[in-house]
Amino acid sequence: MMAFLAIFAYVLSPDNSQDANQMALPIHSQSPGFSVKTIQLPNQENQTNQSFVSKVFFGKKQSSPFYPIDEYSFTNDSLYYKTFGKASISNNFLEGFSLQNDFKGLTKQEITEEFIQQKTFWLGTDKYGRDMLSRMLVGIRISLSIGFVAVFISLFIGITLGAVAGYFGGKVDAAIMWLINVTWSIPTLLLVIAISLALGKGFWQVFIAVGLTMWVEVARVVRGQVKSLKEMQYITAARALGFGNLRIIYKHILPNVLAPVIVISAANFAAAILIESGLSFLGIGAQPPTPSWGSMIKDHYAYIVMGKAYLAIIPGLAIMSLVMAFMLMGSALRDALDVNN
Repeated sequence: MMAFLAIFAYVLSPDNSQDANQMALPIHSQSPGFSVKTIQLPNQENQTNQSFVSKVFFGKKQSSPFYPIDEYSFTNDSLYYKTFGKASISNNFLEGFSLQNDFKGLTKQEITEEFIQQKTFWLGTDKYGRDMLSRMLVGIRISLSIGFVAVFISLFIGITLGAVAGYFGGKVDAAIMWLINVTWSIPTLLLVIAISLALGKGFWQVFIAVGLTMWVEVARVVRGQVKSLKEMQYITAARALGFGNLRIIYKHILPNVLAPVIVISAANFAAAILIESGLSFLGIGAQPPTPSWGSMIKDHYAYIVMGKAYLAIIPGLAIMSLVMAFMLMGSALRDALDVNN
């Protein structure tokens, strides 16, 4: 379900602008279910041409702004309105738009039907007035992407080094085990921070950094499995037939060690999501305006004491749910792939 929501995030999001970044400061920090009347300006003529596929998967590069209002009135060829929250301060309509310039000469009825709407923010708004539901949906992409990329990197490095260490043994095994033990002794978050600082802040840098810290457990498991399997009779027969070491490792040994690796991958997927959330909370994960669940908690954790705890609790519950899903899937895979059951 999360994967489906991530792929079609911009189709399902009320705010389909790129990174769900439409701001309206007058409606900041509103509670879930908040509803307000808005004026949406038409798209400008100089808007960048963008394909339908690009809009579906990457959001609108340029989107027209919207204005939350309390009241509005048409006077001659202008549309005047009171900004949300200011109706009780002044009885005058202070702001306005030209029907000819801003609305391209549309009639009052066309403007009322098409551009003046009642918007509902089902999960409320953040401190910048952005739609929380939209940013939560787009934020799924970060969590799932880092899980896939980090697990892929960890599997590639871990399986390769673990298989080489277990199969060849001796000094090769000792050297790789030394590297594994050194990497394992460094706190994961500290190592990720160091790699992130070395590679720079950014989207892909975080993915690579997390992946480079998660291969150790995979390598240890694969090494142990390979050391036991290489003594089996079918491996001795493969050597007698003249097969090379690489063919024996990748054709005869690795297919028989995939079961525990799959289980570890599910756990690593969950761990990668937690690490990314921690990095975003510290400010060195995905950078604004890219929505990330960890950065959303960072932006709003101070609101807990202000009676708006939901701003931090909503992304926190999302992280917990996704991590729990992968941990349960890992447990189910372990039971399903256990030959003793």
